[in-house]
Amino acid sequence: MPDIIELIFDDHEWFRRQFAALDELKSRRRVEITAVEAVWTPLAKRLDLHAAAEEKIFYPQLLRVGEDGEAEAETLDAIGDHNDIRDGVREAAGNPILSAEWWAAVGRTRRANDEHMAEEEREGLADFRTAPEDLRESLGRRFAEYFLVHRTLSEVDTSDKDPKEYVREIEEDRGEDDNPGSLRIGSLKGR
Repeated sequence: MPDIIELIFDDHEWFRRQFAALDELKSRRRVEITAVEAVWTPLAKRLDLHAAAEEKIFYPQLLRVGEDGEAEAETLDAIGDHNDIRDGVREAAGNPILSAEWWAAVGRTRRANDEHMAEEEREGLADFRTAPEDLRESLGRRFAEYFLVHRTLSEVDTSDKDPKEYVREIEEDRGEDDNPGSLRIGSLKGR
């Protein structure tokens, strides 16, 4: 079973290929809406599911095993990026496919996703390589299962999250689950 780092990288590569496919379709003399929908619909769904899976499985563990200040900063930034990606997906859904507004929303989604993937690959995923291999593999199983269990977006919370509140909730959950102490995310306490 691939570990969570490999699975996240696999999704990132798939996202890049799908956005490239949209570029190819857009460049054609005659753009067919059914071809664009066939690429965009599963891409938009996977972007939302991927963000939700990372928020459920990856980022809580990064906060637990990462360097305090770095893991916290990376997580805060990632949740903000996920919000930007979700906003773009929702904005695209609110416009007719192939309209200028739709393409603009897809472009904003792509830019937010590209920025997120680059930062995540350079920071969070790189940092997580120090986590024990068995933890990475266990999380990989959970990450893969997430997509099997959550086949529709109606089963997943795709709302924007307050990054500070997200980190605060992870810290509180950790305290309730095993109470070995704080994640030492002191900069958020009392806010």
